[in-house]
Amino acid sequence: MAEKFNASGVELSENMVALNRVSKTVKGGRIARFAAIMVVGDGAGHVGYGLGKAAEVPEAIRKATEDAKKNMITVSMKGTTIPHEVIGEFGAGRVLLKPAAPGTGIIAGKTVRAVLELAGIKNIRAKCLRSNNPVNVVKATFEGLKSLRTAEEVAKSRGISAEAVKG
Repeated sequence: MAEKFNASGVELSENMVALNRVSKTVKGGRIARFAAIMVVGDGAGHVGYGLGKAAEVPEAIRKATEDAKKNMITVSMKGTTIPHEVIGEFGAGRVLLKPAAPGTGIIAGKTVRAVLELAGIKNIRAKCLRSNNPVNVVKATFEGLKSLRTAEEVAKSRGISAEAVKG
């Protein structure tokens, strides 16, 4: 299970996944705002996402980045890929993540790619199975990454050796 990660004092890269113009209808007309989804990561197994809404784009991006730094997780990795295949689900969004051999690269759509690159995963295959809504796809990717466990983590939780889990 992926644990929370404290982002203070770490050099983080950030990437805007989506920027959406949203409006609210009130008595006097429509109020336009912007919603931004940002992903931040250190490229070494730590990644987070955040959603920010504001009347102006830079303010929405700033809020989303702050939120992303608060919601960082540590991803279990096996070399440059993930330890096992997993499907992450959130709402109608489903993301299939499969480990890949070295040299494969990141085979994924724009939204999932942003998360995986900033997490530091180099070789993986991914596919969005249902919804392609960026918010749900990012959250589903995070659910998948959170559920990853290495053989050592499984062995520790069961109280047996890593070789017994693998063999």
